[in-house]
Amino acid sequence: MINIRRSDERGGGNYGWLDTKYTFSFNNYYDPRFMGFRNLRVINEDWVAANQGFGTHGHSDMEIITYVVEGALAHKDSTGGSEVLRPHEVQRMTAGTGIRHSEFNPSETERVHLYQIWILPEKDGLEPGYEQTYFAPEDKKGRLKLVASPGGASGSVRINQDVKLYSSILEGGETVSHELAENRHAWLQVVKGSVDLNGETLQASDGAAISDERVLQVKSLADGTEFLLFDLN
Repeated sequence: MINIRRSDERGGGNYGWLDTKYTFSFNNYYDPRFMGFRNLRVINEDWVAANQGFGTHGHSDMEIITYVVEGALAHKDSTGGSEVLRPHEVQRMTAGTGIRHSEFNPSETERVHLYQIWILPEKDGLEPGYEQTYFAPEDKKGRLKLVASPGGASGSVRINQDVKLYSSILEGGETVSHELAENRHAWLQVVKGSVDLNGETLQASDGAAISDERVLQVKSLADGTEFLLFDLN
């Protein structure tokens, strides 16, 4: 079963400095049909204006993944982390017992385009932590590249939940497949381009919740297609 979440059906708003789209209920957007999927709680697609950003604020008991599509995002947090996140880098922040951070677009002229993803942790009260890793685009071309996993396998960032996150870049006509183990689920988020997912067409910014499908066939319908695939319990 594939339940598609179309880009233009999402919540969100444009606040001048921030244009944002909410896949699931978030902030002042509430839809009881879209409260999350499995351990996925938030998938926000953000465009932050030049020289603007999110001021210092707090989180707790959440695994937060940031994935920049275009531009750069400066990050500072209360663990002492201070980094700039760019395309093909994956950032994982464990909020745990409590963390405060800020995110800022350092460009004078260009917006930054990113996804912010929140995943419920395996347990509350974890020690706060931060990790950021670069995954070369050539390692994602024509294949599914593991970029986050419970044990940090194959150089992926370590996430405190039974979730595996893959990233892929495909040219038009290329296909990748992924087998889901019994009782596993998946979420596919199209970042760029378009795909055919087991006979269903998804465009850029569309997402899909997947259950009761043992094999996923993802065919690119455009050059430079990029997507994220979550394998969930």
